[in-house]
Amino acid sequence: MQQARNLAAALGRRRQSLRFPLRDRDGRYGAAFDAVFEAEELEVILSARRAPRLNAHGERSIGGIRREVLDRVLIVGEAHARHVLAAYPRHYNAHRPHQARQQLPPDVRNQSDVAVHDLDTCRVLRIRILGGLINEYRYAA
Repeated sequence: MQQARNLAAALGRRRQSLRFPLRDRDGRYGAAFDAVFEAEELEVILSARRAPRLNAHGERSIGGIRREVLDRVLIVGEAHARHVLAAYPRHYNAHRPHQARQQLPPDVRNQSDVAVHDLDTCRVLRIRILGGLINEYRYAA
């Protein structure tokens, strides 16, 4: 409960942008925990019943962002953190290959949307994202 109070106090002016906290159904969160957020006029939403892997998807996403970006960048302020956290999803959804999708990014609908080029006749350009932490490659026109 003390952690809930600390979080509610730390939110400060950012509280207006939040609508609700989402939490799992673990027994250590009781009515007192929820009451802290309800006092701040936030509606607490519980995760689905008997869905043990529900959190796994969120944790996988957050872990990927940490391993691929945040563990390798020195964040110097809130604006910089927002820039980094906005650049990564663009790269992840538009350019990063995904093994489950036959190495296609999520924004590509099917294999026919990907142009096939002859590497002997085309020049490849490297686009540096986040100062070279992430590289994207495109064919030169």
